[in-house]
Amino acid sequence: MGELDEAKAKAAAAYNAAADHFDHPVSSFWHRFGRRTVERLALQEGERVLDVCCGSGGSALPAAEAVGPKGTVVAVDLAERLVALGEAKAREKRLANLEFKTGDMLALGYRDASFDVVVCVFGIFFVPDMVAATRELWRMFRPGGRLAITTWGPDLFEPANGAFWDAIQAERPDLVKGFNPWERISTPAGLRDMLGDADISGPDIVAEAGSHPLNSPEDWWLIAMGSGYRGTLAQFDPATMARVREKNLAGIAGYKAITTNVVYGVATK
Repeated sequence: MGELDEAKAKAAAAYNAAADHFDHPVSSFWHRFGRRTVERLALQEGERVLDVCCGSGGSALPAAEAVGPKGTVVAVDLAERLVALGEAKAREKRLANLEFKTGDMLALGYRDASFDVVVCVFGIFFVPDMVAATRELWRMFRPGGRLAITTWGPDLFEPANGAFWDAIQAERPDLVKGFNPWERISTPAGLRDMLGDADISGPDIVAEAGSHPLNSPEDWWLIAMGSGYRGTLAQFDPATMARVREKNLAGIAGYKAITTNVVYGVATK
C-alpha cells in the first residue's frame, strides 16, 4: 500500500470508529468552526458548493441553508459512517439541495469549473501531498469562485493533547507521533506558503485564538473518542485503554478548557 492509500485508509478507519462519539455535545466545535467557515464565504443564493472532508456536515449544512433551494451542495468524506450522520441531519432539516457522498477528494471526477465554491474544513492535512490536493480542489471551481481551507492553529487541544500522548507513551511508545501533519499550516504564514506552492496567490487568511470548555476531564475523553485520536485508541484492548484513560485524565485534572486555535483561509480564483 502506497503512502497516499495508507493515509486514506487510516483516516477513514479512525473517523468511522469515532462516528459513535463525533456528534456528542462536548465536541460542538466541529459545527461551530464549520459554520464560521461558511460565514466567511458570504455564500450567495444559487451557488454550487463542494465540501470535502465534510464529516457529519459541520460546514455542509449551513452552506446548504445559505445557497437556498436553487443552489446545491455536494458533501464528500472518506468515512461512510460520518456521511450517514450527515445524511440523517439533511433529511431532518429537509435540505433537498444537499447531497452527501462517500468518496476521495482526489478522485471525484468532476470537470474543471464544476462549482462556485470549494470548502475543506480540518481535512487538507490528511493528504500527504497537501499541495497536490489543493491544486485538485482549485481545478474544480470556476474563475471568480472561492476556495476555503480551515485548519488547526498551534497548541491544538492542549493541555489535554500532551497528556494524551504521555499516556500513550507509557503503553505503546511506537504509536507516539513526533509530528502532526497540520503543524506545517498551523500559522497564517505556513498556510500562505502551502497555498503559494499550489500557485494560489493573495489569499485572505485569519488566525483566531480560542478555547473549548471542559466541564470535567471526562469531557476530554469523549472528545478524544469522537476524533482522530480514536484511530490510536482502537489499537488497544479494553484493559490497556482503561489505563490510558486513567493516566490521560489524571494529567488534566483541574483544567477547565482546551486550546482550539484555528486558521481560516479563503482564496479567490
